[in-house]
Amino acid sequence: MLADAIRSEAYRLFQNRTAVFWSVFFVPIAGLAISIISQLLIQSKAVKINGANLPVELGGPLDLGQALASSAGDLANPAILAFVLIGAATLYAGDYRWETWRLISARNSRPNLLLGKVGVVKLLTLAAMLVFLLAASMADVAKAAIFDRPMAFTFGAEQAADFALLFLLSFVRVVQFLMISLLAATVTRSLVAALFVPLVLGVAQSFLGGPLAGPLGLETGDWLTQLLVPGLAFDTLKALIQGGMAAAAMPDGLALKALTSLALWTLAPLAAAIGWFSRQDLSKE
Repeated sequence: MLADAIRSEAYRLFQNRTAVFWSVFFVPIAGLAISIISQLLIQSKAVKINGANLPVELGGPLDLGQALASSAGDLANPAILAFVLIGAATLYAGDYRWETWRLISARNSRPNLLLGKVGVVKLLTLAAMLVFLLAASMADVAKAAIFDRPMAFTFGAEQAADFALLFLLSFVRVVQFLMISLLAATVTRSLVAALFVPLVLGVAQSFLGGPLAGPLGLETGDWLTQLLVPGLAFDTLKALIQGGMAAAAMPDGLALKALTSLALWTLAPLAAAIGWFSRQDLSKE
């Protein structure tokens, strides 16, 4: 029955080409265009200043494997979070908006209906992340072509492990962000709330973990700080995976706090949404 819910929700979402475009393709296309234009401008200015001799940092070899592994850490950037939210909010709140819940709620259990939407949103997230990686690789190839740089592809076991962990971490972060939209949609029955509540909460949390942390006495390594700011928990785990001085300076036990924060911010909104939806009156929806 859950598989039926996923198939039906996937069909409905992917018939909405506008939502799919903005959620999956807009950010990669825009990012690729901006990258190519900026590299062309840099190249033209560098040639005017230095003649045919480009600076060393613009003319060295370009390792596409290293760049790919690095791009995996950028998959949960604010642009992807915001634009994937368009498709997620449309899926979560669409039945409230068009008053179609009463037509489909008799065909499956309520938890399955909601979990079907969550499953499709996960597929949407994966699609957006993969297209973003493809666009990032195309931008690197364009950079090599513009600056006439030799290309290599180094992707050993260490790079593969970092890539897999960063990709998984970014996926969890995006899904965690979208669970807030699910809860907002079920409680308010509003597409606008499903769109803007996660954005407003995300901005508030970024201030809480940034400029307001000092005045409020919040320390990065504290349980309270990590639990209040899932974005900070994501940054903590990302730094630990990437290693370096930042990871070495982190106190022991910080990874557990960050993992707990992401898990709670993912599972608690999902459980609350299912519980609320299971007791909701849908006779007018």
